Amino acid sequence: MGRVDGAIGGAIDVWAQVTTERMAAQPWLATLLRWTGQEGKPLVPSVEQTLAAMDAGGVGISLLSAWYGPQGPLITNEEVAAQIDVAPARLRGLASADIRNPAEAAREIRRWVDGERFVGVRVVPWLWDLPPNDRRYYPLYAACVELGVPLCTQIGHTGPLLRSETGRLIPYLEDVLLDFPELVVVGGHVGFPWIDELITLTIKFRNFHVDTSAYAVHRLPASFVDYMKTVGASRVMFGTNWPMLSPKKCLAELDALGLDEAQADAFLAGNARRVFKL
Repeated sequence: MGRVDGAIGGAIDVWAQVTTERMAAQPWLATLLRWTGQEGKPLVPSVEQTLAAMDAGGVGISLLSAWYGPQGPLITNEEVAAQIDVAPARLRGLASADIRNPAEAAREIRRWVDGERFVGVRVVPWLWDLPPNDRRYYPLYAACVELGVPLCTQIGHTGPLLRSETGRLIPYLEDVLLDFPELVVVGGHVGFPWIDELITLTIKFRNFHVDTSAYAVHRLPASFVDYMKTVGASRVMFGTNWPMLSPKKCLAELDALGLDEAQADAFLAGNARRVFKL
């Protein structure tokens, strides 16, 4: 892959990935393709296609995730690093690791996360069928605290055909926030249907945040939009879940949310820039 340079500006997408053939072949992805009208289409975009989609949607920076699960690495940290190399001004990474060997997983996180190219860690509990308070994740959480970077995870129901219980915020994620009071957590995918739990954790834990990935903004629950305008104004970040959804589609009806200028700026970029130290 060649290198593409570009200016940094516009929105920050905190949940994206450049999927591999390994990830695209996973059977649990079928329901997401059906929901997003992409059945039968290849879901393996190039970095150049990703950058074009960012430009079309007004996104300046995207955080690209590595994915590790019990079936092995779906997107390795090495692959994410190569993706960043194509456009280092526009792309950052979120590292991941195989939690079946917790000590080695923590070492893997420390190898990659530098706060500049790799600016956080992502673990997806439904992929492991283990709630986030499982002891196997804890060395990764400790590494995040030591490195001063956020833990990015998934909250709410699971779109793929796997169990949703791991996305329930109370008691699972609350246990993590209690055990690691210094840990900054970004919960992806809104948290529906547990919006009341989301609001409760926001009030209780100052280091807890959420992103809107997997939702076009006009499909956000009304209670979540109210949250964005009140207690969640400094906690909510924009995300897409690219390539399942494009930035342009996600933001097409942003004005309809009725956010004021300060709320919109915080949502689109300000909160992410602060939390990920971009």
